[in-house]
Amino acid sequence: MNLTNLIFSKLKGDKAIWLIVIILGITSILTVYSAAGSMAFKNRGGNTEYYLIQQLLFIGGGFCIVYFTSSLNYMIYSKIAPWLLLIGFPLLMYTMTMGTVMNDVSRWITIPWIDKTMQTSDFARIALIIFIAKSISKKQNFIKDFQSAFVPIIFPIILICSFIAPADLSTAALLFLTSLMMMFIGRVSMKYIILLLLLGIVAFAIILLIGQQFPELVRIETWSSRINDFISSEGNWQVNHSKTAIANGGIFGVGPGNSLQKNYLPYAYADFIYSIICEEYGLIGGFAILGLYVWLLFRCISIVTRCPKTFGAILAMGLCLNIVIQAFANIAVSVHLVPVTGLTLPLVSMGGTSVLFTCVSFGIIISVSRYIEEVQGQEQKLKEMDLRNAVSV
Repeated sequence: MNLTNLIFSKLKGDKAIWLIVIILGITSILTVYSAAGSMAFKNRGGNTEYYLIQQLLFIGGGFCIVYFTSSLNYMIYSKIAPWLLLIGFPLLMYTMTMGTVMNDVSRWITIPWIDKTMQTSDFARIALIIFIAKSISKKQNFIKDFQSAFVPIIFPIILICSFIAPADLSTAALLFLTSLMMMFIGRVSMKYIILLLLLGIVAFAIILLIGQQFPELVRIETWSSRINDFISSEGNWQVNHSKTAIANGGIFGVGPGNSLQKNYLPYAYADFIYSIICEEYGLIGGFAILGLYVWLLFRCISIVTRCPKTFGAILAMGLCLNIVIQAFANIAVSVHLVPVTGLTLPLVSMGGTSVLFTCVSFGIIISVSRYIEEVQGQEQKLKEMDLRNAVSV
């Protein structure tokens, strides 16, 4: 047995998703090490090894989180879902009022003693997805009136997204879209899905009105400038360099570490890391990364169709959609299909809490697939026992 077979024999759950996690993690280490060069020159005197070691620690810690969360029975998340949401909401309130401000926006809180920041929206969106999955699965046959749909499902979505939106509209929009799709997959009545959509529009209008009165709370100017840059024929300076990077890469790329645009692109290691991948590894590398997220989507659709419990199916699909839609949004920004969003490429961009919470999502998805494998294994054993009994008779 070679090393690869030995490793995968120890990993329970969907092996394809494990492979996706490993490939994305390795890609992250290689690309962040290359893309962080300009930041290392500015902040660390050219010491790129600092960011390499940092990303190695985050990816290594993320793999441990995937392994741990995948080993748990996913039904435990149903039990703790209300508590996670009760923690997430105060965290968002604290972030809005007393959070750590970076780049003129408050999205983070500083963790004491280790002097590292945490983006609380990463925790809140996983908490909300778990809570929605629990609410839909528990009340699926009882959502008959406004109260049964509004209190356990619609109200938490509007509340959490509204508190995320002022500082991070793209994350709020991503979470809102994921929630809509979860309700659709969970066979919630279309009238309640439309109601959520209408209430979302009303909530956004209220946020805009608040922003006009208190511009320090809502980033209306940033949103407007990004839309104007997208519409403008000249385009955004960042996006122009991003497209240049993709063009420079051609089909096969300029080679690992040889990107030129990483020296000009702000946040080349985060928001525009896909452009660096395309420049260094070419269209082949770019399509390979895109293909991994598409593969993840199809694997999760397979999980949904095979999962015997509604909670597991909706939970896995909700977490998968959140990852995949974010990835598509990040890639769309790099090729100038949508305005700049600030969303990172899941498990590839440099980051701390974003990497770790993405790994939590992957771990929970794998936990659901592991349960399916166990159920199918038990069913197979029962069939074999029945067959032996029939032969012996």
